[in-house]
Amino acid sequence: MTTNVTITKGYKYPLPPILFPVKEIRTLAARFLILASKTIMVQSTSPATLFVNPATGNDNAAGSQAAPFKTISRALRQIKSGDRIQLAAGTYSTATGEAFPLIVPGGVTVIGNEATKGSGILISGSGRFISRTFAGQNVTFLLETNAQLRGVTVTNPDTRGTGVWLESTNPVIVNCTFTNCKREGIFATGSASPAVYDNVSVRNDANGFSIARTAKGEWRRNLCQNTGFGIVTSDQAAPFLAENRLIENRNGMVCGQESRPVMRANVIERNNSEGLTLVDRASADLGNGQDPGRNIFRDNKELDINNATSNKLISAGNQVNPTRVKGPIEFLANDIPDPSPIPDPSPIPNPNPGELTDIQGHWAEGFIKGLVAKGYISGFPDGTFKPEDPITRAQYAAVISRAFELPRKQPVINFVDVPQTFWAFPFIQEANQMGFISGFPDNSFRPNQNLTRVQAIVSLIGGIGLTGGVMDVLTYYFDRAQIPSYATEKVATATQRRIVVNHPNVRQLEPMQDITRAELVALVYQSLVALNQAPAIASPFIVNADASAPIFTDIQGHWAVDFITGLARQNFIGGFEDGSFRPDIPINRAQYASLLVNAFNPPPKRAAVTFSDVPANFWAKPFIDRAYQAGFISGFPDGSFKPGENILKLQVLTSLVSGLGLTGADLNALNAYDDRATIPQYAQEQVSVATRQKLVVNFPNLRQLTPNRDATRSEVAAIVYQALVRAGRSTAINSPYIVSVP
Repeated sequence: MTTNVTITKGYKYPLPPILFPVKEIRTLAARFLILASKTIMVQSTSPATLFVNPATGNDNAAGSQAAPFKTISRALRQIKSGDRIQLAAGTYSTATGEAFPLIVPGGVTVIGNEATKGSGILISGSGRFISRTFAGQNVTFLLETNAQLRGVTVTNPDTRGTGVWLESTNPVIVNCTFTNCKREGIFATGSASPAVYDNVSVRNDANGFSIARTAKGEWRRNLCQNTGFGIVTSDQAAPFLAENRLIENRNGMVCGQESRPVMRANVIERNNSEGLTLVDRASADLGNGQDPGRNIFRDNKELDINNATSNKLISAGNQVNPTRVKGPIEFLANDIPDPSPIPDPSPIPNPNPGELTDIQGHWAEGFIKGLVAKGYISGFPDGTFKPEDPITRAQYAAVISRAFELPRKQPVINFVDVPQTFWAFPFIQEANQMGFISGFPDNSFRPNQNLTRVQAIVSLIGGIGLTGGVMDVLTYYFDRAQIPSYATEKVATATQRRIVVNHPNVRQLEPMQDITRAELVALVYQSLVALNQAPAIASPFIVNADASAPIFTDIQGHWAVDFITGLARQNFIGGFEDGSFRPDIPINRAQYASLLVNAFNPPPKRAAVTFSDVPANFWAKPFIDRAYQAGFISGFPDGSFKPGENILKLQVLTSLVSGLGLTGADLNALNAYDDRATIPQYAQEQVSVATRQKLVVNFPNLRQLTPNRDATRSEVAAIVYQALVRAGRSTAINSPYIVSVP
């Protein structure tokens, strides 16, 4: 499994594996925007959630929030692609009934608590897995392509145990903690290309992360601390490693065989032997003239870089002391680290806000001037404010400490990475005691890690103690699906209290983006306004989302506004990128299939078929397949589906009766329509059932069914909503256009 490679001084390093740089991760959001521009008018399927609680759950239960499963294993046997498993606090192990390894299928998300990196949600165990590239392994998790693991703590106590094994798959691992594994936290091998962001790997026996064979992927903002080697790459692996911190390990990073990692903006410091070690024929991309490395190597006990290969290493735009390296290395634009303590990076106090040279005309100018005038944040010595720069956790703590004077809610915590000599030490302690910020499960604070927008919102709402968020208000945001589950209540509260400020699109929250100095200032200023400690500022970018107001811009006063809003608040139907719904345009068969699956999540009743005009990569194929299997819709005699053809009102009614299995035909019910004669003979019984079940909604004339014309988006929304009312899943709406018969 491991390869012993002699380096220097006669000792040996075990070299497990690595990854290759992928370009920026392309988000699904981009695809959805493209689809919207092509008049795709309904949202993707809302994922089902199965709940698991090892203390109170029962594997014979329904897996609902009120009746959770006991084991992850049980949930995985029932889960479907696109669904997620929500874990309660507790320990998941063989003692609680788990069967390892836990194999997470593609498209499935296992989620605990991202805010705490999985603190209190421990998954501990090991099972045998036969790897195609490394034979038998002891593994806790196996993740398939597009699976996600978020906010859990993973321990593999077995001999040579690995927390997560990635065998030629492309999953996402975010905000997890890997600790006390007998080998490493994550092992990527084969052609794996994962996205591994914001995780902690501490106190593992061999390595934090091992990346082998031809694995490729992106590893960002992870912490490897007090483990064997922080990151190890081998074979031909070539990962993209950015903004990671490798500290206080035996070695920070070891590259063996022919591996070629790309390294950008990593901090490798205070490791017990060497910072970066290269052996065999390995190399590392440490930057070039057009793309500097920006890595920091400092204070490693023996050497900051040891190139034990015969190949010359090029270091461009990094911080490294040439006297603390060994082997062939060429330095370009090198920055020798200052050995003195890191100074306070927050700017000089209380400059005149009128002297800041780069905020005139900026969208946040008023907010910036307001906080600068109070001395809560400052400009830089060169007279700039740098409003678009990110802000670190330490800098944020300094702003919070200056801006708020609130009671101390909790005792002081001494974080392992915040010495008393650190410039932000008193600010971090004060902000922590007031309840604005906390540390991580390894008792670190990570002061130099950038803050995200959602972290800032959650922190501010928690610190100032606001509660009572109504979840419906989140429908205001086009990207509400990106809000982590742990943050929804606080984001809703912040929205209702007019604390959220979004630029340039007031309905685009962008919760996972690093927050800029300007955005942070605006949020803090609005928090002070909410506490009556600052005068209100008029800005078009302050979110004002009335939960009772229509969600879309063009349905105010429309006859179907309540039906449309009711579906949208349940995430069953969506609008367009410009905020409109376009209620009076037709809906095609593909869009209708998507709505059916969103609203009813129907079980299959018949085998799938292949339609000649629905290719595998068509956006609506999964919805068409499920709607067909559930009996809602069918194809045409020539084997086609005609996804772009508009659906008729008659077809909407008959499809719902068929798919939902409704009965009770009575042709006398058709007397409710003056145009009864236009209803085709084959459909009369089904239309009578729909009428008696109060599915029919006629506008503007209650007695005109007009069955053979294209159904509009508003009509479809109303009819589907009525079907949900009949099923007891939506509240009845008092509308004069609902047909009711005795």
